[in-house]
Amino acid sequence: MLVLVRWLAGCSLRFLHALGAALGWAGYGLSPSYRRRLDANAALAGLSAAERRGSVAEAGRLVMELPRLWLRPRDQAINDPVRWEGEALLEELLARGKGLVLLTPHMGSFEVSAQAYAERFGARQPITVLYRPARQPWLRELEETARARPALATAPATLAGVRQMLRALKRGETVGLLPDQVPPEGLGVWAPFFGQPAYTMTLAARLVQQTGAAVAVLVTERLPRGAGYVVRALPLPQALPERPGDDAAAAVAINRSMEAVIRGKPSQYLWGYHRYKAPRPVSAP
Repeated sequence: MLVLVRWLAGCSLRFLHALGAALGWAGYGLSPSYRRRLDANAALAGLSAAERRGSVAEAGRLVMELPRLWLRPRDQAINDPVRWEGEALLEELLARGKGLVLLTPHMGSFEVSAQAYAERFGARQPITVLYRPARQPWLRELEETARARPALATAPATLAGVRQMLRALKRGETVGLLPDQVPPEGLGVWAPFFGQPAYTMTLAARLVQQTGAAVAVLVTERLPRGAGYVVRALPLPQALPERPGDDAAAAVAINRSMEAVIRGKPSQYLWGYHRYKAPRPVSAP
């Protein structure tokens, strides 16, 4: 498997995205459970048929671009063009010197977001990103080595990882996480997401409330025909409650913010992600 992944890492982004579109449709056609979940989640958000079809191909492109992102030399910049929009917002928030929490939904090339930030702003303020380790040993080892880059550290989705992120914020650094990722049992609350209850992490709001850090959204759009990426820094559409402990209100604010961001480019959201599952032994609402 690693031999194939290394070969793919040397292919052009345009070829990988074309191959990925075919892979996305193959997965959609061969897996009834994946197909039902993607269609149901897209329907909740009111996607058109064209947007839903686009999301099938984009999911495959996400998978196929990973070898090129992960296996380039550790100190080498992203191989493909990266254009920034909204970097003035990050400049303003970094100037406060109180740490920064960046929220990135499962949208577009979310693997690019942290790497692009590290290349652009890491020398000034490093970033630590939260990730959930893969179950397969070979993939877990690849993730751990490929994601760690200059000015970019990784923290596992464990109590130790949360402490690592708190320490980074208290040093005035940046942390990044996927707020629409289903958290472990006890680390979330139920809140609406596109009209359906979803178990939503409380970590993002708590990090902001406990450290006084600034918060923003960072998303990366995948451009057509392998032309590269656009990284956008956006203010959080709905402000978080200032009072600590109001986890339910914070979860609602984050989910509404992510909905607003996703509606900007719905075909690039990962609708096949199992967003509405209940982590055991949490019971459904």
